[in-house]
Amino acid sequence: MKKVINTIDAPKAIGPYSQAIEAGNTLYISGQIPINPATAKVDAVGIEEQTEQVMKNIGAILKEAGYGFENVVKSTCLLSDMANFAGMNKVYGSYYVQNPPARAAFAVKELPLGVMVEIECIAVK
Repeated sequence: MKKVINTIDAPKAIGPYSQAIEAGNTLYISGQIPINPATAKVDAVGIEEQTEQVMKNIGAILKEAGYGFENVVKSTCLLSDMANFAGMNKVYGSYYVQNPPARAAFAVKELPLGVMVEIECIAVK
């Protein structure tokens, strides 16, 4: 059985998808971009600031579903340019000091709203 997870503390979906879906003891978080949920805009400019907003959005969704960053087992990071990898990695790593999840990182041609980073993840209780 699947349960839709939605919180006002993360950006509303900008398409036909849910912020997250919980199925059993697994949470699937849709790709999050650096939209500030308070303004509904991309306020962050640099890669580190954008990654910080993305991680805050992920954290809000995790919290709403009763999970935490310690429950994340897999992340996929999409970057507009691999030159942004170090900046993204610095911020991302600060959320996973011990036992970080498995991860893949890719450069893609383009991301929604022209952002620099999008991250999706899977968490398990």
